[in-house]
Amino acid sequence: MYFMVIMVLLVSTGQVLAHFTQQTGSRLTPYFYDRSCPRLPFIVAEQVYQAALADPRMPASLLRLFFHDCFVNGCDASVLLSGNEQLAFPNVNSLRGFNVIANIKAAVERACPNTVSCADILAIAARDSVVLASRPFVNPGWPVLLGRRDSLTASEAAANADIPSPFSNVAQLNANFARVGLSPQDVVVLSGAHTFGRVHCTLLDPSLYPTTDPLLNAAYAKQLKTECPNGANPADITNLDPVTPNRFDNQYYRNLQVGKGTLFSDRVLFNTTGESRNLVNELAPLFGTYGFFYEFGVSMVKMGNISPLTGTQGEIRKICSQPNSAY
Repeated sequence: MYFMVIMVLLVSTGQVLAHFTQQTGSRLTPYFYDRSCPRLPFIVAEQVYQAALADPRMPASLLRLFFHDCFVNGCDASVLLSGNEQLAFPNVNSLRGFNVIANIKAAVERACPNTVSCADILAIAARDSVVLASRPFVNPGWPVLLGRRDSLTASEAAANADIPSPFSNVAQLNANFARVGLSPQDVVVLSGAHTFGRVHCTLLDPSLYPTTDPLLNAAYAKQLKTECPNGANPADITNLDPVTPNRFDNQYYRNLQVGKGTLFSDRVLFNTTGESRNLVNELAPLFGTYGFFYEFGVSMVKMGNISPLTGTQGEIRKICSQPNSAY
């Protein structure tokens, strides 16, 4: 069944490729590995599928891993290097899925040694995670443009400075995204990734204690306080989307309309008059699910084009967690 979905994805993305590449002016191409590693899409899809079967949270975690990679010095797999960015405040004890990417890389290396970058594997896995988690809707995904190479280094300081904060207001979010070439529309669309996955309770504390953020729906605030009591264990988590926590859909935007945005940076999108609020309302209708899928794909391709290493830059890591010079 999942391979049928992937086949639909591969055909459908070809139909919109011209639009995406025109939007981004990309140096990358979806055909980069067609000859050197033709089975790549199926290898990644199978590994993502197996990982999601074992852990329903994993698709959201893999998507988040790609986000946190791209916002720090571009989409170069620097987040996969042991230490460094992984120790930054937004990432430490929070990012997941490193083992899944390692398993995918090992499977790809068996089929196509020294050919496919970890950065490209991360990009494909993010797309496949969204497609898989969208069911029962059929999400054709987006054409993943390929040809990235892997960084040699990573920066904890850059990760602390550049990854968008869950405590940001709309102006701060827009400025943060603008630094990497993304628009206010991309802010709202890509924030839709919070339609699935989990969040650590410690990130909610300022909204719940000692006083409750007035932007929060009162009943939802009470629910969150039950799930995340004051002084909760730092490892405690709760759903980002209280309605469909494991499904990728546009429920997130309907949540925002009724005060059920879990993070402060979610709630402000609807509660700030102007473009962000208008976009939330455009993306929220139940019949607008497929429109959201399309817009999310457009924004993901733009994000995937943040400062990629290409040509002879960087390297093709043999093991994603360490540069080739380490062994």
